[in-house]
Amino acid sequence: MAPLSLLEKAQVWLFKAVFGVLFALFRLLSPQRPVMSGKKLPPISNPLLFVSATQLAKKIRRKEVSSVEVVRAYIDRIQEVNPFVNAVTKDRFDAALQEATQVDKLIEEETGGEEVLEDRLPLLGVPLSVKESFALQGMPYTSGVVSRRGVVATVDAPVVALLKRAGAIPIGVTNTSELCMWFESHNHLHGITNNPYDLERIPGGSSGGEGSILGAAGSVIGVGSDIGGSIRMPCFFNGIFGHKPTPGVVSWENQYPPCTGRHQEYISNGPMCRYAEDLLPMLEIMAGPKAHMFSLDTKVDLKKLRFFTIPHDGGFPLSYPISKELMDIQRKVVERLEADLGVQVQEVCFPELRYSFQIWNTYMGLTDKEGKPPQSFAELMGEPGRPVWPLWELLKWMMGKSEHTMAAIGLSLLEMTHVSKPSPFIIQQKEKLQKEVDELLGTDGVILYPSHPRVAPKHHHPLFRPFDFAYTGIINILGLPVTQCPLGLGEEGLPLGLQVVAGKLQDHLTLEMALYLEKTFGGWRDPGAN
Repeated sequence: MAPLSLLEKAQVWLFKAVFGVLFALFRLLSPQRPVMSGKKLPPISNPLLFVSATQLAKKIRRKEVSSVEVVRAYIDRIQEVNPFVNAVTKDRFDAALQEATQVDKLIEEETGGEEVLEDRLPLLGVPLSVKESFALQGMPYTSGVVSRRGVVATVDAPVVALLKRAGAIPIGVTNTSELCMWFESHNHLHGITNNPYDLERIPGGSSGGEGSILGAAGSVIGVGSDIGGSIRMPCFFNGIFGHKPTPGVVSWENQYPPCTGRHQEYISNGPMCRYAEDLLPMLEIMAGPKAHMFSLDTKVDLKKLRFFTIPHDGGFPLSYPISKELMDIQRKVVERLEADLGVQVQEVCFPELRYSFQIWNTYMGLTDKEGKPPQSFAELMGEPGRPVWPLWELLKWMMGKSEHTMAAIGLSLLEMTHVSKPSPFIIQQKEKLQKEVDELLGTDGVILYPSHPRVAPKHHHPLFRPFDFAYTGIINILGLPVTQCPLGLGEEGLPLGLQVVAGKLQDHLTLEMALYLEKTFGGWRDPGAN
């Protein structure tokens, strides 16, 4: 394998050097956060919060519980936990209760029976949280950018509209990283979001508010987006399920920032939830008229699948090695698969995975078919005005005058180092990896792969570990479906988990694996019970 050129090595070194300096500055100049040590969420007291969305909808249709009762239970839980986690940035509680009242009235008046309601409105009366970067009519639509303060969505994003049309009731919008391009959900408009299992740790990003409120049992189902791991990292850190679909099926329209360059080839919008059985019906609804492309009605026999495990990326020098507890839990998954299903799980290695970050970074910067590059981060930070000057923003930040986070400023600074011509070596590595992985998976293969090198890090530590997202980012560039599955809690009481990857449009395979892993390892755990 050809080594990186001196220029490519210099670029990688520069990435680490810049973020190292920024992290040091942050530690030196930032005010101390309030001490959260020892504080924990209250345990769940309402049994409705332990019921999946699928089962809640069934209970509501059968009049075993009212939609008002369910929505009220989740409103009460949000009011109880949000002061701890700061996940919900704007609620619509009054409107949600009114809509729930209408649902209960509709059920009373329905003469066609439960089956008619299930077919037409499969999520009728079930509360839903929405990542704030999606347009939800009448709600803030800022993606954490101070200059967009006051921007309110006038329409619903297609995925939101489809879920509402299926009967789901939005109860609020949730926090993101600034402009959705960092794996800590922190911005100067809505503040910082905490992990429900340890308030001193991050919930991930950019769908971190979703991950946090779902993990805290303040929501049962939610909507996330993922272009580098923004569904999977929050799901991993918060101990819940999430699915990044095969791209190009679920609509990516009406979210901010918009897709430019070739980003639409790598972004996927998908479901986030606490219970595995909710993944498939949510995905089917979110895909709308294209749902048939996923073959979700195909029955899956896990015993007939081919299983592979990749324990690590081969050793990218600037990312942390996989921790022992994450390697151990992946090994336990392998052992259970072999014991329960009678299958052979083959360990495989792809040397090209060492270049996951460079591959992701290169392909995210490619021009579209018309030769237009993606919109620059500096431009997005300045909208609706002029692009920001990164060095000037850094100086302002050092004086406490910048409206932007250190992560956003760092990304805009790194953008200045981007070379216009992609590295032939990196392109070659991606194409080789794509061919090998596609051939390995086919239509009946499943890969187990780590989600992240470590469990949820402490606040702001990603500034010193900026490359660790490569474990999720590479799957976006390969265009593969992947389900994030929780696997219990680790040594520090923090969630463990892994990614389950399948071939293109074989989403039904990973969703079936999620059901198996939930049954085998217990799925989501109440953070208040730790």
